[in-house]
Amino acid sequence: MASTTTIRVDTDTHAALVEMSKSSGKSLVTTVREAAEALRRTRFAHQVTTELAELRSDPDAWIEYLGDAEATSVADGIDR
Repeated sequence: MASTTTIRVDTDTHAALVEMSKSSGKSLVTTVREAAEALRRTRFAHQVTTELAELRSDPDAWIEYLGDAEATSVADGIDR
């Protein structure tokens, strides 16, 4: 098991984490780890979405991006 540390959370957050832990049958540590990973993924997806929207707002940059994506695509037989 990895080393651990203590974090402070308010009682409502603790109660929510304990409830999620109990309902999933997983430990509180695992529940917190999964919640942190879910938040990391959500924030990453939001960042990618924001950056792509910004890129799309510049027609020349978007065309260049699509060209680069096509030039570096892998012929793996999976259609987009």
